[in-house]
Amino acid sequence: MPPLVKICGLSTPETVDAAIRLGATHIGLVHYEPSPRHVDLKTAAELRKLAEGRVQVALLLVNASQQLTGEALSKVRPDVIQFHGNETPEWLARVKSLVPAQVWKAVGLSDSGTLERVRQYEGAADRILYDAPAASLPGGTGTRFDWSLLRNHRHSIDWGVAGGLTPANVAQAIAETGAPLVDVSSGVESAPGVKDVDKIAAFLKAAGR
Repeated sequence: MPPLVKICGLSTPETVDAAIRLGATHIGLVHYEPSPRHVDLKTAAELRKLAEGRVQVALLLVNASQQLTGEALSKVRPDVIQFHGNETPEWLARVKSLVPAQVWKAVGLSDSGTLERVRQYEGAADRILYDAPAASLPGGTGTRFDWSLLRNHRHSIDWGVAGGLTPANVAQAIAETGAPLVDVSSGVESAPGVKDVDKIAAFLKAAGR
């Protein structure tokens, strides 16, 4: 079976439609103002409605307040809420107990110790997304991590690989890590925040979708 594929940072109806038509299993909407992929909650809700019943929709938040998290979940009603900041297992568990959405947590993978620390999210996160360690932005920077860190690791939580994936390297990432899900954002753009439909198509083809 090919891995699940999430195209993240979509911001227009045209790119949402293209990602779905070309075979993505998940799309991501970013609600984080410093990101070039930021969409306001009204736009996110409209894009979520467009995709409803066709693909799983993830809403990405970064260190959002309790008030903003509640407002975002109420307005957008995503299938997945993806936390991409310093959110604690306790906060994720609380959200998970209150909403029907899946809860995903992005984690910057820098060394084998990170893999052990991730165990604290057991029962709180439905999926861990391994990404490059945070830099100027917590994600979407086009930076990859050392995939060999995941080789032969026994995962206790569903997981996926993000960070620096492109049409040119995603097949290698899947082969080296065995990732059940791959997540791309900047790797299918022509400029920061501008998705390229041809690159989306190439990525999905390379990932086996």
